[in-house]
Amino acid sequence: MSWASSEAARRTMVGNRRRDTKPELAVRSLIHRAGLRYRVDFAPLGGRRKADIVFPRQRIAVFIDGCFWHSCPLHGVSPATNSGYWRPKLAKNVARDHDTDQLLSAAGWTVIRIWEHVSPAEAANIIITAVRSHAPTRALGASRRSSER
Repeated sequence: MSWASSEAARRTMVGNRRRDTKPELAVRSLIHRAGLRYRVDFAPLGGRRKADIVFPRQRIAVFIDGCFWHSCPLHGVSPATNSGYWRPKLAKNVARDHDTDQLLSAAGWTVIRIWEHVSPAEAANIIITAVRSHAPTRALGASRRSSER
């Protein structure tokens, strides 16, 4: 038996993208236009947990979370149909997000989580500010060879 409550529900859920969603593409376009370069759908710690946008040098991982899939407090809904499947599924997503945040933070990463309902311009500003404030600085003279000193 399928996990979906109907064939129409199954088609809708199968059609949902894991990456390159409209909110992700809009934000990525704005931050790229601002001159930032990043990795897409990349696992900062290796393994299966991938961030939507990653700045490896600055150690920043950005997640653009869908309101339904990650139980947004403003827009997240608990489906009435097939709730025996969806409630544990969504709770597991939230628990995994929390665990991922803790793992990344413990490894020295900055985690940015943005809800899909946040405007792309606001999301881009949050990311740009974080990346520019974490920009690695080079010590003066660090590139000189010892024989030049």
